[in-house]
Formats: sequence, structure tokens, C-alpha cells
Amino acid sequence: MIRPFHGFALVTLGIAAACASVPAITGDPAVTVTARAETVPVGTSNEDAADDPAIWRNPADPAASLIVGTDKKGGLYVYDLTGAQKSFLPAPGMNNVDLVEIEHGRILVIASDRADLATAHLFLALLDPATASLAPAGRIAVGPGEGYGICIARPAGKDEVVVFSAPKNGTIYRTTLAGTGTSGGTGADFVAATTTLATVASQPEGCIADPRTATLYIGEEATGIWAIDMNTGEKRLVAPVDNRMLVADLEGLAIAPEGESGGYLVASSQGDNAYAVYRLPGVIPVGRFRIAAGPFGSTEETDGIELDNRDFGPDFPGGIFIAQDGVNPPQAQNFKYARWDEILAALEAGQ
Repeated sequence: MIRPFHGFALVTLGIAAACASVPAITGDPAVTVTARAETVPVGTSNEDAADDPAIWRNPADPAASLIVGTDKKGGLYVYDLTGAQKSFLPAPGMNNVDLVEIEHGRILVIASDRADLATAHLFLALLDPATASLAPAGRIAVGPGEGYGICIARPAGKDEVVVFSAPKNGTIYRTTLAGTGTSGGTGADFVAATTTLATVASQPEGCIADPRTATLYIGEEATGIWAIDMNTGEKRLVAPVDNRMLVADLEGLAIAPEGESGGYLVASSQGDNAYAVYRLPGVIPVGRFRIAAGPFGSTEETDGIELDNRDFGPDFPGGIFIAQDGVNPPQAQNFKYARWDEILAALEAGQ
């Protein structure tokens, strides 16, 4: 995610397997951390439903920040940092989600919409931080393909946001939403223009943009992480699926920026229930970690992840890492929260 940023029944049924099967390959050794909180389960039981989170950091009170998470079969949830559900917006077909702060105090949430399997769409909503609720703000057709991965960039000094879409067919689209500074209340203010930026040979999903270096990172599930120039589409494979750092399927991507080009890139190595960490800007392997069994359980078969390395109050003073948990018996899938500073400390101690 690029920063500047009803009800349901609690279920007690077992959860069906997520995208990956039981791991048959184990990569390099991984250090372990435990989750500090978890969300209530999504409303869709016994299904591969929860998918991707996005973080809105409250600058006035970081401990009052909010998390938006997708239920692919149901819609969009809003949670607080304890994992409590604050609201729900019905919208079946959502997959990945991201958000960005735009002018006039608005928080724009965009999800990949796969309700139409032939044409990828963007589903727009506005997050009200005072009520922790979402209001629909439009739907935009992107291009051929089933909607899947998505991420947002906010170019400095421009009245626009750029949305990158990675449908299952391997086409990477670049959609510019102009007019985000208009003092209106809905996505009807925006003018959308889409071009094809690049292609990959097989199914992608993980997507994270780094506007500091104009680099888009795309995870091709069976191949690895691509670094793509956000302007020209030139691409290079920077982290292959090698059954050491990354075990297929490669799923979610997240970034912790530091300075002009440094920080960390994190990837979900879904094939062996781990997370691979790379140092930026060179995408140099740092190590791997797992969220192990603890008060809130472990994580397995993780799809989407998100990361923010800023202060989030007393429970997450050194940043927050969020992972979808694909196997969460006896309840439905949910999202687990871990402390980013504890992950970094574990990686350092394990070296």
C-alpha cells in the first residue's frame, strides 16, 4: 500500500483448504514470531474467502488506525487494531485491496473486482475514519481478464492516483485516476485512463508499488518477483521461486520503505507457510519468518499481506505486519497481526 494512505455470523465450521495444498517442499530455515492480535473470522465459512488486507494509519492517534480486509465471497470488512469488526460493505467478488489518502481528507479504497470473470474491474469505496464505514464510490472497467492483484501509487505533486491491476491472464494494467483533488464525495469525480504496462507468462497476483524508485513489484505465482518500471514497463526478475527463499505459490507482497530507496520487501511463500524478506533497493535476501502457534494461532497458506513500519501505538510501536490466515480451524479464515519490530529482531538474531 502507498501511504500519503450487517453484521456477520461467527462460524465454528472447519475451513476448507486455501489456494495451496499441504506443503511438500520446505524452503530455507525460518525464524518464528507470534501474532499479537487477530481479526474476527470473515462471514463466509468453510471456504477460501479472506484474502487481502490494507492499512489506514490514523496520524492523530495511531492506535485508532483501521484495517480493510476482503472476503472474496462477501465484501469488504473494516477492523480496528484489536481485530474487532467495525463495519461491513457487501460486495461479492472482491479479491485484493489497497487504499490511499487523497485531498479533502478522503481515504480512497480500491479493490480488484472479479464479479465479471471476463473483464477486470476496479471497485471504489470511500472510508470514513470517524465511523469506520465504507461507502461505494464507483466501478471502473480495466480490461480483459479476471480481476486479481491490485496496488496503488500516488505520484508526488499530481492530482491523480495510479492503480496497477494484475488479472489472472498475466496482463499488467496501469490505470490513472485523475481529478482526485476534486472536492466531491464519490469516484464520479475521477477520470480513468488505462494502458497495458507489461505482461508476465503465467498467473500473477502479488502487487506493490514503490513510487520512490518508480518500481512496481509483481509476484508471478510460479515464477517469482518481477521489478517493473512504472513508466516504461521494462521488467526484470529480481527474486525467483527457488524453493529456498520462495516456495510456490508466491502470493502477497508488501513493502516497508526507509529513506530514499531503502527498506524491505516481503513476500508470502505460500508453498511452505513462510514469508521471505528482502532488503531494498537491491532486493537482497535477508531471511524468512513464520507466524507460529501462540495465543492467536499460527498462519498457513497466506494469500494477502500488508506492512507499515511506522508507530501504531503501544501494541505495535515498531510497525505492524498483517497476514491472511488460510487455515484457521474451527473458525473461518481471518487476518493475523504481528509486530514488525519483533520480526526484524528475530531475523537479526537468526543470522
